[in-house]
Amino acid sequence: MSSDKLIKQQSIAELSSIDFQIDDLISRVTNTAKSLEMIGLETSSHELFEVERSLIAATRRLRRATSELRL
Repeated sequence: MSSDKLIKQQSIAELSSIDFQIDDLISRVTNTAKSLEMIGLETSSHELFEVERSLIAATRRLRRATSELRL
């Protein structure tokens, strides 16, 4: 296997791991935001929902980059 292919495969594996971690972060941030919202801390909750949106956007971009490596 060429070194270029090996680097691509290692990068795909690393990006897959990062994707999994971001998904976990999204879940944790969302759950925290909902909990804060329930007890009336809307300002903090709103900020966390913004973080959630940013993480979702990051996931989309990460998946597009990973998809390009698989071509």
